[in-house]
Formats: sequence, structure tokens, C-alpha cells
Amino acid sequence: QLGLDMEELEEIEEDAGLGNGGLGRLAACFLDSMATLGLAAYGYGIRYEYGIFNQKIRDGWQVEEADDWLRHGNPWEKARPEYMLPVHFYGRVEHTATGAKWVDTQVVLALPYDTPVPGYMNNTVNTMRLWSARAPNDFNLRDFNVGDYIQAVLDRNLAENISRVLYPNDNFFEGKELRLKQEYFVVAATLQDIIRRFKASKFGSTESVRTVFDSFPDQVAIQLNDTHPAMAIPELMRIFVDIEKLPWNKAWDITKQTFAYTNHTVLPEALERWPVDLVEKLLPRHLQIIYEINQKHLDHIASLFPNDMERLRRMSLIEEGGTKRINMAHLCIVGSHAVNGVAKIHSEIVKTQVFEDFAALEPEKFQNKTNGITPRRWLLLCNPGLAELIAEKIGEDYVRDLSQLTKLHQFVDDDLFIREVAKVKQENKVKFALYLEKEYKVKINPSSMFDVHVKRIHEYKRQLMNCLHIVTMYNRIRRDPAKLFVPRTVIIGGKAAPGYHMAKMIIKLINAVAHVVNNDPAVGSKLKVIFLENYRVSLAEKVIPATDLSEQISTAGTEASGTGNMKFMLNGALTIGTMDGANVEMAEEAGEENLFIFGMRVEDVIELDREGYDAQKYYERLPELKHAVDQIAGGFFSPEEPDLFKDVVNMLFHHDRFKVFADYEAYVKCQEKVSELYLNSKAWTKMVIRNIAAAGKFSSDRTIKEYARDIWHVEPSDLKIPPPNEPRDSAEDKTLNGTVA
Repeated sequence: QLGLDMEELEEIEEDAGLGNGGLGRLAACFLDSMATLGLAAYGYGIRYEYGIFNQKIRDGWQVEEADDWLRHGNPWEKARPEYMLPVHFYGRVEHTATGAKWVDTQVVLALPYDTPVPGYMNNTVNTMRLWSARAPNDFNLRDFNVGDYIQAVLDRNLAENISRVLYPNDNFFEGKELRLKQEYFVVAATLQDIIRRFKASKFGSTESVRTVFDSFPDQVAIQLNDTHPAMAIPELMRIFVDIEKLPWNKAWDITKQTFAYTNHTVLPEALERWPVDLVEKLLPRHLQIIYEINQKHLDHIASLFPNDMERLRRMSLIEEGGTKRINMAHLCIVGSHAVNGVAKIHSEIVKTQVFEDFAALEPEKFQNKTNGITPRRWLLLCNPGLAELIAEKIGEDYVRDLSQLTKLHQFVDDDLFIREVAKVKQENKVKFALYLEKEYKVKINPSSMFDVHVKRIHEYKRQLMNCLHIVTMYNRIRRDPAKLFVPRTVIIGGKAAPGYHMAKMIIKLINAVAHVVNNDPAVGSKLKVIFLENYRVSLAEKVIPATDLSEQISTAGTEASGTGNMKFMLNGALTIGTMDGANVEMAEEAGEENLFIFGMRVEDVIELDREGYDAQKYYERLPELKHAVDQIAGGFFSPEEPDLFKDVVNMLFHHDRFKVFADYEAYVKCQEKVSELYLNSKAWTKMVIRNIAAAGKFSSDRTIKEYARDIWHVEPSDLKIPPPNEPRDSAEDKTLNGTVA
């Protein structure tokens, strides 16, 4: 009525880019599912003033710009100054008759901002609480800084920098003091908040002023999303022992029963190992508590395995040699009652390789919880055409129970349904093609196969292998222009961590190849290559529904789960991928014949490591690989700077941990099978339908039900709470239920 376009309005809203990749997006899907399942759950994090950087491509290179996402305000958040809490840093520990005291600390205030998280059509609204750092008003004014009032006020920035910016590394540990401050900041504020809420509830019964914490693990479950909040374990111990005066053993028992830990990566460079001297400076009491936890832990191991010094060294929370470091994953395992991986294959690797000593000790502690995605955002919201088409066939209930998608199997031979599914895909492609032409000034053929590889740029994700395939396709077109070629639009997108040189070179290489391919008249509309700038959630919502082929090609054993793979499957793309992460379970659900699976399995990778990976061997044996590599190395794609990509080529030959050449041949052959099927539109679409019908397992609702039952011990309820305008039975308000953070 106002003459405004809703879609235009939606475009104006900034993404809340408060995470790096899969980990942060998984948390968002989990919040949606917890609310939809009626769980009393809170999501805690940091309200970064600047989120993940905006990526600009200038002359083929990634350039970072600050993400000033709060510039125009954020209508969804509500500041809650009444719940502001103090967080302490630095200082020293005094040991007194009444116990340890952490004194002479610097205080930073944590100001919470609440964002509502509505469940799907069930009148439930949960809370995401993000902490912002504020300096206390007497900051730098109470002591030494008597004369310089102006400087003291300006120095407030030092405290408030804690929540200034998100560290932009995905799957990489950078041991910076500010990062450790951020990790402790969110943990200390959150635990105070949880304990305040526990004490206010009827469960925190006080006997002569002192709270009884016996029921704490029955009322509170805390899930550690990777090791980033691992300091919560010594912090809860500090609160129980130093402040609440519980005996150590009781405090430790309650702490272990409260925490559970989710592992999200097996890459060694991603594991958090904080230098002891940094922790001692910043959090002296916590270091003492960690040492105490470690001592008791090692005493226990020694009693079970006398004289096995090597085992003690492997299992210690403290790594000796060079600079002493705290292994945060070990701390999380020892301090939690449950540990899980995020896909079957990943959880196996966690148990049998990465943490095998711990799993041998307590096998019952280790579980699997395969990741999922919310079908509300990743189908209904981003692909209304497909969502409606599905609802016409099987009803609307599937939105809350995605397993009902199996009902689509009965329509796999229904000619009308096949045509409608293909039509929705084609409409999504036309719409996205128009977007690409507007943004990139490249003419896109909407009937070409949209071959999409979007995720963070990392060597293990092997965007380089995709790049070699592009060069190979290009060479085949040029060698035999008359030969039938199935037209493709290859779309690659993703951000590289600003300090990750190789990832930035990979972006430059893709853009250099794109420039040559897109401007060669011999190629024409057969092959187009686009590097998608500033890949983020809002852009994923556009590209995923338009995708024909989803690229999930990490080296087997390196991608813990992946969740983009699931989004593509649900939106009618076919997958080309390795047997890695959740791809394995996708193949299990849909049938391996309905995915394009290629390449080494985990066993093959281990075997190749044992005999030694020799890249040269593949280069010499495969003429098309040799040709492509020689072009890159010889400056064919960078004539003004022939040795521009020497670092990339050198890596591929001499230190490629992810074995791109070893899977190249199988990948190219598999891609030929993809092209062949794409020529038969009907057979392609039938395979698409089989995939959608098998995607039900990958709802985050299923994942959260498993966490709730196996780890948190709470029951999901699909009861619809009456809306606030209807009177409700006051007895219903008295249901006993714990909370999850």
C-alpha cells in the first residue's frame, strides 16, 4: 500500500556477520531449531562491533574492508544495562586461610544485548544474548592517572576493544592476547548470568545464605561450541571453589556434569594451544586451577598405567617442549561428560586418531551428532518456489518434520512433477543470472550447468582442484572447438583469512583464469567462470537455489562435516564430492549412485601418507594435468608477471598436504559423468528428486533432538504455546524444565 517492494527492503538489511563460516552458521541454525522445538535455550556470544570483513576483489586480489554492520543501528537487539556484569583480568592470587583470592584485577563491564529467536509458528521466543565490552566509569581515574583526565577517558577504548572485532580465521589458531581476552570475556559474563538465573529459580535453594548447587547439572547444560569457550571449565571451578566455597571434588563433579564439548575440526593448525605465560599474565587464578585439574587427571592416568610416561605426556593438558602450552581440547575432554564430533566419519576419526588415548579411557563419553541445517531459512525463506511445490505434493508438515520428504519418492516418475521441479530450478537460475549480469557485467547462459563451489577459501577444501578442472575444460574446448561440450557457468566464492597467503593466491589464480576464459572468443558461451565477491549468508540464499552442481571436494578426512553440502541437496542440486564429512551420510541416505562420489577414501589417504605422496608422479603420468600446471607455472594466465603463481605451483609439487594431484584424474572423470547426465534433463531431474527426498536427516531439528536426549537430558516439546492474547491455564506455567546454554 505504501508503494514499497518487500524484496527491496530486505536487501537493505545488513547481515549480522558475527562468525567465520560453518561454525557460526551452525549456531544460528541450532538457535532456530531449539526455539522451534520449544527448548528453554540461550545462545551466548560476543556483540562484535565489526563482524567478518567485507571482501572486495580489486584487480583479481582480495581486499578487506571493515564490516560496520551497526552503522544504521540494529532494530532486532535490545540493550539490557540492568544485567551488566563485571569481568576481571590480570591481577595476582593471594592464598589466605579462607582460600585463594584473585586481587588487584582490571575490571571490564559486560553489557548484554538481547535478540529474540522465534520458533516456527509455535509462539515460542528464545533469546540470543550477546555481550559488549564497556569500561567502568572510574576506569583509569581511581589511581595513577590523577592529572590527565582527558587521556584517562580516551583510554577507555582499551577496555572496550575487547568486543571491537571478530578474528577472521577459519580453521586456524592465532594465539593473540586480545583473542584470549575475548574468549574469557564471553565465558565469565555468561557463567555469572547462568548462576544468577539459577539462584533466582526455586532450584537454587539457599540454606543459611549459601546456595546449594547439587541440582545445578539437572537445571543447567552448557554446550561448548568448539574449544573457544574452554575457559568456562576453570572459570566455573573458580566460582564454585573460591567464591561459593564448595570442596574441590564436589565442584569438579558438578562442573563435569554441566559441560559437554563439540569438536569441529581435526586440522592440527586449528587446535587451540595457549601459551602458559600468556594465561598466567591474563588469568593467574585460572592457570593454577588448570594445573590442579591436570595434576589430578595425570594422577588418575598414572594409577591405571604405571610407568607409562609417554602416555602421560600425550594426555597432559600442558604441552612441554619449547614454550609451554595449554591444550584446550584436552581441557574440554577432561572437563566434560560428553564429547561429540559432527558427522559419523569425523566422530570416528576423533575417537580412533585425534583423541584415541582419551577414548580408550572413557569410550562412553564419545558420541556423534551429525550436523544439520534449518529448513526454515534454507528452504522456505530462500526457495519459496520449491517449498510450495513440495507442500502441494506432501502437505506443509514437512517444515517441522523434514523426514517427511521421503514421501517425495512416490513422485520420482511423475512426469508433471519432474517438469515442475525443473521449472522451479530454471526460474531460480534465470533470476540469479540476472543478478550476476547486473553485478559482474558478464553474459550468463541460464541453460548452462551452474557449477558452484562456495565456502571459505582453504587448501583443504581444494578450490585449486576445481581450478585445474576449469583449465582442463578450457584446454579441451580450444583443442576441439567443434566437439560437443556441455556448457557450464562455474561459480567459486569465499573469503580468505587476511593473513593466509596461499588462500589469497588461490583467489588471484581463479580470477586470472576467469579473465582468460571469459574473454576468449573460441570459448564463447560454453564456459564462464565467476568469482563471487563477498560470499555471505544473504548471498548464499541467492546462489544455492540456483545451483545445479554442488562442489564438496575436500581431501577425505579433513572436512569435519560441512553444512553447505546439505543446503545444496535440499535445494535441488546434485553433489560432486569425496567421501568426507557429511557427504558420506548424504550418499548413505540417497544411495551412492545418486551422488557423484570420487577419489581417495580416508584409508587411501592414510596409505598414501605411509608410502609418501609424490606429486611429480601424477604430473608426469597425466598429460592434461601437466598441460594445466605448465600453463599456470609458465604465466599463460599472468603474462605480465609470468612467475606470479610460483608459490602455488611449488606448494602443489613439494608440500601439498591435501594431495590435489592424487585426486585430479578421478575428479575430471567424474565431472565427465556429470556433464553426460546433464544432457538428459529428465534423468538429471529424477536424480534431483531422489536427493531432495533423502535430505530429511539433515535438518538441524533432528540434530538438536539428539543433543537434547543424549547430552542435555531435556525433552523437546512440539506443543504450541497459546498466543499472549489468549488466557492460559496457570498450571501449565509450572512445568519443570532445565535450560541449555
